[in-house]
Amino acid sequence: MLKHLLLAATAAILPLAAQAADLPSRIASRGTLIAAIVPNYPPLEMRDPQTNQLTGFDVELGNAIAEKLGVRMQWQETSFDQMLASVRTGRVDIILSGMSDLKSRQETATFIDYLRSGSQFFTQASRAAEFPNAEALCGKRVGASRRTALPNDIKAFSDANCVAKGRPAIEYVPTEGSADARTQLRQGRIDAAMQGGETLPYIMGLEPNTYAPIGQPVRYTLMGIATGKEETQLQQALAGALRALMADGTYARLADKWQLTPSMIPEVQINGGE
Repeated sequence: MLKHLLLAATAAILPLAAQAADLPSRIASRGTLIAAIVPNYPPLEMRDPQTNQLTGFDVELGNAIAEKLGVRMQWQETSFDQMLASVRTGRVDIILSGMSDLKSRQETATFIDYLRSGSQFFTQASRAAEFPNAEALCGKRVGASRRTALPNDIKAFSDANCVAKGRPAIEYVPTEGSADARTQLRQGRIDAAMQGGETLPYIMGLEPNTYAPIGQPVRYTLMGIATGKEETQLQQALAGALRALMADGTYARLADKWQLTPSMIPEVQINGGE
C-alpha cells in the first residue's frame, strides 16, 4: 500500500518538475526577463490614464510569470513592426503583447500560447440595425490595423461570403492600430471595424452605447508569448510557469478581472497557432 502511495506521489510531482526549469544563464544572472510590449491594446496592455503606469492582463500575467521564475519583469516598449526583429536579434527575451501565433510568424519565433482571440466585426451602436449579420458588410468600408492578421481575415470573409455569392467585396481600410479604427468608426469614415473580440467587452464598458458587435467572430486564433526559435530552455521555463499559474488559479483570476474569461485556453500549447 505504501509503495502505491509513493508511486502516486511521485507521479503527481513529475509534471510540476517542468515548472522549476532553469532559465538561460544570461537571464538568471541579470535577474530580469526583458519583454517587448506595445501598450495600446486594452485590456491586454495599456497605460493607466491616472498613473501612466503599464497595466492590463498581459502586464499582470507577465509579472506573475517572472515571479514564478524568480526574476523581475523588465518591460520594453517598442513598435509592433519591430517586435519580432527584437526577439530574433536578442534585444528582448520575449514578446508579451497580445501577439497572434501564426504559422508565418513561427518561421522566425516560437510561441507559448496562453489566450484565444476571435476576429470580430463591430460597428457604431447607432447603426447596429443596418448590420444584422456580417454578410451585410458586403460593399461596405471596414477598417482594421494594417500590422495584424485582421486584413487577411476581412479579405477571406469577403471572398467567401461576398464575392463568391455575387455581392460587392468589402472595402478594407488600413488603420494605424485598433484605436485608430475605432476613431475612424466614430467619425463615420468607415462603416465597421474589426479587432480581437476579446477586447470588445472592455472597450464597450469604457464607452457605453458606442459600439455593437456584428455576428460572431469569423476566425479564432491563439495568442502567444514569443521567444527566439532556438530558445528551448526559455520556452520550457515559460510554459512551466504558465502551467503553474493555471494550476494555482492566478490565470483564471486575472482573466476574470480583465473580462477575458471566454478567451481562456484549457492548457498551454507551443506553436499551436495556424
